[in-house]
Amino acid sequence: MDEATDSPGTLGPSAGPVPRDGPGPVADPPALPPLVDQHSHGTVHGELGLGSFEAHLASAAGSGAAPAGTTFFDSLTGLAVRRWCPPLLGMEPHCAPVSYLARRRELGAYRAARLLLRGAGIGTFLLESGAPSDLTSSAELAAAADGRVHEVVRLEPLAEQVADTSGTVDAFTGNTAEALYAAAQHAIAFSLGITHGDEVPPDPREVRRAAARRLAGGPVRNRPLDPALAQHLLWSAVATGLPVQLHCADPQPLLGFLRATAGFGTDLVLLPERPYHRRAAQLAAAFPHVYADAGPRPAETLGEAPFGKLLFSTGARALPELYVTAARLFAHAMARLTAEWTGEGVCTRAEARRITALVAAGTARRVYRLEAAGSAGPAAGADAVSG
Repeated sequence: MDEATDSPGTLGPSAGPVPRDGPGPVADPPALPPLVDQHSHGTVHGELGLGSFEAHLASAAGSGAAPAGTTFFDSLTGLAVRRWCPPLLGMEPHCAPVSYLARRRELGAYRAARLLLRGAGIGTFLLESGAPSDLTSSAELAAAADGRVHEVVRLEPLAEQVADTSGTVDAFTGNTAEALYAAAQHAIAFSLGITHGDEVPPDPREVRRAAARRLAGGPVRNRPLDPALAQHLLWSAVATGLPVQLHCADPQPLLGFLRATAGFGTDLVLLPERPYHRRAAQLAAAFPHVYADAGPRPAETLGEAPFGKLLFSTGARALPELYVTAARLFAHAMARLTAEWTGEGVCTRAEARRITALVAAGTARRVYRLEAAGSAGPAAGADAVSG
């Protein structure tokens, strides 16, 4: 067994052995510069048994528990984990799941997470705040990954925190404005789950009525936001000038809002659910201030929008393995696509590398103004994480 190391990996042949019978015409993607992951949630603390590990795999696939006699390792995500993660822990690819998890426990949860995160090829993480306490903080993720971490403030938990400390409607509306202003001083962006977007800000009277209902309903933890409050938070976030990530199943109902906010100077980034990434790319192409997640099939989205309007993300939550697999799948998908383009004379190899670098990191650096932003760096929070 090869000894695992702590050195950061790259998205290329040096990132660990790839099976010779791997799928597709491109066995190993070319090495990429460190990726910018524009959307993730952090990883779990502590050891994971087979059942809890599979539960997180299922959650990543948007599924419930696996039926008796089946396993979520028998899925594309499971196969990707078995292909790319064992070499980062000093094992052969496609080893048995029980052997892989035994190696994970042998190394310890923190050391295993550190090896995986540092081998993922991601240099900068945009971490959504408001995650459960069992997931890593920005400082903890920075220390484990030896990377830069920037905070994306999720608006729903921010509103919950304000409601918990506001006894009146006036206090709630005032505290919400103050909380948004305070968050804008350190956040790299805001994010909100939204099903539609109004073409004008909500009537202040309706916002006050919605706030009253919110405060009168008792504990607010994990209660859905009233539509008027959601629109109020959305328009207030746009007014800060920071980029706003829009988590949306289908982005089409946001069309009026996207049209109405053109010219405001605030960039909007669509984070749709499958199978709506292509539609999000089309909307990004239609509006100068709108961008979209490249999605799991960049060959589809890059055909719908200018290359500088699409951004890579993992969407990873809980398992450090999900950072690895998303990054590897992206690198392989881009390598296949650009190999096809260069083979057909659509672009040169130099242009293919430039396009890949845009989607992988360049556009995110521009949209989120990362060169000028401070962040939790490799040394930040080192004392907050124990091995």
